[in-house]
Amino acid sequence: MEAGQATGRAGQAAGRAGQAAGRAGRVARGPRHALFTRHPARTVVLAFAVAVVAGTGLLALPLATADGRATDPVTALFTATSAVCVTGLVVVDTGTYWSGFGEGVILALVQIGGFGIMTLASLLALLVSGRLRLRLQLTAAAETRSLGIGDVRRVLLGVALCALVVELATGAVLALRLRFAYGEGVGSAVHLGFFHAVSAYNNAGFGLRPDNLVPYARDPWVTLPVATAVIIGGIGFPVLLELLRHRRTRRTTGRRRWSLHTKLTLLTSAALLVTGTVLTCLFEWDNPGTFGPLDGWERALNGFFHSAVSRTAGFNTVDVGAMESSTLLLTSILMFIGGGSASTAGGIKVTTFAVLAVAMLAEVRGEPHSEAMGRRLAPHTLRQALTVALFGVGLVVTGTLALQTLSGMPLDAVLFETVAAFGTAGLTTGVTADFTTPGRLILVLLMFVGRLGPVTLVSALALRERTRRYHLPEERPVIG
Repeated sequence: MEAGQATGRAGQAAGRAGQAAGRAGRVARGPRHALFTRHPARTVVLAFAVAVVAGTGLLALPLATADGRATDPVTALFTATSAVCVTGLVVVDTGTYWSGFGEGVILALVQIGGFGIMTLASLLALLVSGRLRLRLQLTAAAETRSLGIGDVRRVLLGVALCALVVELATGAVLALRLRFAYGEGVGSAVHLGFFHAVSAYNNAGFGLRPDNLVPYARDPWVTLPVATAVIIGGIGFPVLLELLRHRRTRRTTGRRRWSLHTKLTLLTSAALLVTGTVLTCLFEWDNPGTFGPLDGWERALNGFFHSAVSRTAGFNTVDVGAMESSTLLLTSILMFIGGGSASTAGGIKVTTFAVLAVAMLAEVRGEPHSEAMGRRLAPHTLRQALTVALFGVGLVVTGTLALQTLSGMPLDAVLFETVAAFGTAGLTTGVTADFTTPGRLILVLLMFVGRLGPVTLVSALALRERTRRYHLPEERPVIG
């Protein structure tokens, strides 16, 4: 008996020692690891804020401008925020105001912002997955074949490789086209081609010409590569990884099974792309300020291009300010929705829009659960989607009211600018530079919060999710 009790006490002591060793091991992993795991949203915001401050300092140098004069802090801050948040809104012309050094800084900030948001968003998804209860984690892994908690290295390498391949391919096509079709010198063609390739893949919309891509409106060898890079960058790395992985799986097994996230992202993106193309062509077909001077196939090409870049890329091949009011409203909707999760695109994301549409359809049908493609959506997913959507609506409304009060500009122009800043789209009707310093600072805040808000908000909600051990009495207020 005494021997058994002694053995038990020894076991308890060993257990306490193991727990102490575990705590020591967790401490030994360093403060940075603890900071990210305990406050991931704070880490993401801090990282982007540091990049913005560093970019502002570099762009404020006399070396960064073409005339050798120091840039005022607000202009430098606005440009740096627009680049890091891959927005594309500018208050000075990128190709004429900035020197080669300044353009290099902008391109580096765009690359850092695009790579950073894809990587950090993917890692946040991994962290959220790892913090789920074991049963839910195993269920999710079995049903969705999503990223696992041990895939951090693969995320980093995959994001970098994907960016490198797409940007090199797009840049090579654009450089060759500019060299042999437009007579650009070798250095100029390479510079223009790869600058626009990086800007396109990262959904930034920065261009080196005052009229952006308007001179190439009739050229599919320029517009289609740019649109393709925009679409690939806006899908999201988790979807791209799953597509590549299942392509290899299909070769060996002959079967293809995509996760619900991938299905929703691809189908919703395709539906928005087609709908945007058709409606843009319908609204602008005979507009003399936009599609009117173009041939029939050129109008269809530019309708497709505008629909593709409206969801946060920011390029334009026609004068956006001359578009019909109905087209501007359509564009605002596309900018607000944005692209895929963990992508270089902004907005509330297509999966959020799809989940809300599925929930609305289920409510109209009187069904107790929201179902999509053979899967039932979890209640917390619906709550998160609704929270992100209302967060976006509130931010756009608040920003519009503030800018309208400060500027006195027409409501449609101010609303378009606000949605472009929140959705990090970069499209503008030409009024960005007309805002005073307070208005520009509001746009800076909209770009920063619009870029990081949905990502950090969802991760914070997911990590704070907990189970209550009691339920309050149920009561239904009158709706509608």
